[in-house]
Amino acid sequence: MLFAPVATAYRRPALHSFERFLDEVMRTPSQPGQSFAQDEKAYNLRFDMPGISREQLSVQIEDHIVRIQTTADAPRQYKGSYELPQAIDAQLSSAKLENGVLTLTLTKQVPVSRATALSIQ
Repeated sequence: MLFAPVATAYRRPALHSFERFLDEVMRTPSQPGQSFAQDEKAYNLRFDMPGISREQLSVQIEDHIVRIQTTADAPRQYKGSYELPQAIDAQLSSAKLENGVLTLTLTKQVPVSRATALSIQ
């Protein structure tokens, strides 16, 4: 019996969700005061937050979800949660609030290979 490689268009489910996410972003006009960009190493998000100080703002990262929220005493209330296609490395990411603009640079987490080598006997 012979086995021959078969060329199939195998696509990982994560790529499907990412493609759907990009399609939705391209179809949906961006909200005023928000922008999203990415490169191979990081996601860059920008939000206009006039009148908000650093102390009145909270940014939390959990795997591939980013939560942004203002405190109760802030003059302007904001609460948002964003699901990104890839997990974020919180240690290498940064948040900067300058002149009423919140800029998040979220470093993509490098996937760890779970491949196991088998010994051939």
